[in-house]
Amino acid sequence: MERGSFQGVAAGLEQIMENTRFDLEEAMNQLQGLCLAVTPGRNIPTEIITDTRQTYKQIQAQLAKISGARQLLEGKYRQHYHRDSKREREISEIAFLAKSLYLTFEYTLQEMEAKDKLKREEYFEAYRQQIPFPWFQSKENQIILLRNLQSLNELGYRTKFELGFERRREIIQNGMRSISLFVLLGDITLIDTLQSRMRFREYDITERYKEDEVRGVLTHLKEISPSEVQKVMRRFASASEFLKMKCLLLRIQSQKDLKKETVRSAENVLHTMGEGEVRILSI
Repeated sequence: MERGSFQGVAAGLEQIMENTRFDLEEAMNQLQGLCLAVTPGRNIPTEIITDTRQTYKQIQAQLAKISGARQLLEGKYRQHYHRDSKREREISEIAFLAKSLYLTFEYTLQEMEAKDKLKREEYFEAYRQQIPFPWFQSKENQIILLRNLQSLNELGYRTKFELGFERRREIIQNGMRSISLFVLLGDITLIDTLQSRMRFREYDITERYKEDEVRGVLTHLKEISPSEVQKVMRRFASASEFLKMKCLLLRIQSQKDLKKETVRSAENVLHTMGEGEVRILSI
């Protein structure tokens, strides 16, 4: 390659470094603005977290691009390279500041997540003390059950505005809302197969209570008969599979029902049942 060609390539690499430095400064300003928005005690939108991480990745890519050009200039084209000390210092300062800002950003997120987790645990513990009877082993599932029961009453009303801007709660007549507690007990392999087929709505709950037992909750937003609930349960398995399991159903309408002896005795009732038996307990 002729001398002029080497000079041309070196000049092109210098231009790449210079152009990338401007892009780097712009990305750095953006990163600083985003990091200032992330402080403990504030609700941080997901978009800001995503944008911050993406901007930091862009900065790292730009630094790598500059580093690659510099290596070529300091190696193969060193005779035509005129090192710009000021530019090098500015790039080093940006790299240091970007890393420092980003580490602080991630640390702040971890700190906020730890505090949120502690608050959730304290909330769960406070809620746990109000639990009349633990239908589930999971505290989270139990709390969802209590929330669903509370929501049944709230769904029964709507706010109606009348003249004078007065509010009046009006009952919506959609029949008897309720929740069906269910237990399916059977061979472990059968329960594995059954659980893989189960498809629930977002406000229903299921839990592998034991190796051979699945417990769950079906939330009914309108009146439903016990026979209809049985049909729902039978859809989870084939006729032959269902005949090899025990199925226990209980319908409740409030948290008070969880205190009743019928619910507390469910496990004992389950073990007295025969294979393939379906039993509905009245609360």
